[in-house]
Amino acid sequence: MSIVDLAGITLSIGAVTDRGLRRAANEDAMLTTGPAFVVADGMGGYECGDLASAAVVAAFDQHLSGLERGSFDAVHGALLDADDRVETVAASTTRGAGSTATGVVLIEHDGRPHWLVFNVGDSRVYRHLGTELEQVTRDHSLGQELVDSGQLRAEDLASFPDRHMITRAIGAVDSLADSWIVPVVTGERLLLCSDGLHGELGDEDIRAVLTMSGHPESAARVLVDRANEHGGRDNITVIVIDVVAGGATVVGAGTTEAHAMILDDDTLTV
Repeated sequence: MSIVDLAGITLSIGAVTDRGLRRAANEDAMLTTGPAFVVADGMGGYECGDLASAAVVAAFDQHLSGLERGSFDAVHGALLDADDRVETVAASTTRGAGSTATGVVLIEHDGRPHWLVFNVGDSRVYRHLGTELEQVTRDHSLGQELVDSGQLRAEDLASFPDRHMITRAIGAVDSLADSWIVPVVTGERLLLCSDGLHGELGDEDIRAVLTMSGHPESAARVLVDRANEHGGRDNITVIVIDVVAGGATVVGAGTTEAHAMILDDDTLTV
């Protein structure tokens, strides 16, 4: 566990990555140095997935590590650079390479600290406040797209065989990132994870662990252990971030001084 102070925001961070029980290698990568926190999952079935995810993390490390706060321009630049780096990796393979990329970046918005949340693929960002869990990101997967279009019921998604087929990825033809702005709130807990976690554990299981676990490192380790207990069929990467001080205060039950919004005009285009 590490304690980080970024421009007056105190964060407690725990992170664990694990090969799982079925994969020969770990193709996940993560960045935990701030102000950018990133999880990347090398796409399954491709060669050099570990190199692709490492390339994504390296891009964000170069563009954002060492700063007190990030910016829209820095995140946009990191995504562009990540796409170029993954394309370079892909050029050395016979079948191509790709990676998901999801994360949160501490920025200033309207004079106050916010998270810029971004996502390409099916790695996820969750927000836990009190006992409530909210999935901030939306998967770029065939299963989710069928649910969104009304062709598949949400309750049938878990049993849909191609639910994890990725429809966007860094290094792919469609690498468009969705983005959101979320206020930084003292007492909140953020979870970033690859699909090796949410593919094994339902949201209620995740919520219970985040509610009951103490330090972020303990929560991250319990989540990974539970995913392995449920099969561990993929690599598992988890970052848990607690906002200890410096954020907004809670107004009423389960609400904050601002709300997350999709940035339709500021979508980060790669």
